[in-house]
Amino acid sequence: MATVTDYLKLHFIVFLWGFTAVLGLLISIPAVEMVFYRTLLAALGMGAVIVVLKGSFKVSHSDAGRLLLIGFIVCIHWLSFFASARVSNASVSLVGFATNSVWAALLEPWLNGRQVKKFELLLGLLVLAGLYIIFSFNFTYYLGLLLGIVSGFTAALFSVLNAKLVKRIEPNTITFYEMIGAFLGTALFLPVYKQFWAGTLQLTPTLPDWLYIALLAWACSVYAYATAIHLMKKLSVFFIQLTLNLEPLYGIIMAVIIFGEREKMGPNFYIGTAIILTAVMAYPKLKSRFERVTPLKHP
Repeated sequence: MATVTDYLKLHFIVFLWGFTAVLGLLISIPAVEMVFYRTLLAALGMGAVIVVLKGSFKVSHSDAGRLLLIGFIVCIHWLSFFASARVSNASVSLVGFATNSVWAALLEPWLNGRQVKKFELLLGLLVLAGLYIIFSFNFTYYLGLLLGIVSGFTAALFSVLNAKLVKRIEPNTITFYEMIGAFLGTALFLPVYKQFWAGTLQLTPTLPDWLYIALLAWACSVYAYATAIHLMKKLSVFFIQLTLNLEPLYGIIMAVIIFGEREKMGPNFYIGTAIILTAVMAYPKLKSRFERVTPLKHP
């Protein structure tokens, strides 16, 4: 049963993930190289946490393979999200990523063998409408939109898969193997990235870069990712994905505070924010209304 603390934890990790946008602006090396170091430090950090807490690294060979493959999905998620912003702009990238709640509403029932709930689809579309109003959507950025949708799809996919695995594997262990998988996926992508896009790789972060990447890896990845997996024991994947749509809002607010950007928040921002918050807050009410558990009758 979810508690108020669980909901506060969820919003705190969404706040941390919103902070990744700020850290990304502070890091000087390109996004792919940044993801490479982020996943490496995240895997090392999670391994250290397991050792200190005397946890277990032990999983079956089949589960290890599944976790590493999900880590590859995490890698695709991060790379596609940053690439979307680079080839288009942040607005297109975030609108594409916001499809995660819609994908979760479709993937979770399909993978768990249940019917799609109409209210989940409705709330997912409501979130998309809110983000559409907030951001100046530009339909000419077809590649950016496609990459953003890939980012949203992969975010929903690894969340649904993790929700199944967390029932029998510790969240810290899941995070450790998936960060290794994400690191290996990024490492395998580097030669392709160098050959077709970058020309040369920038694998020498500055000292401030190391500090920001460490924060990105250990606070925004290790802690936030493990906490999100743990919360999947109590909260539905769809509700987590729906709440994640607050991430761009938190990111914009923090960017304004930290960088002193005097962005004028027009009516569209507040209207869109109100729509998203309404969808997020309406979910528990709708869930309790449409998913009332019928007590089992003993024969």
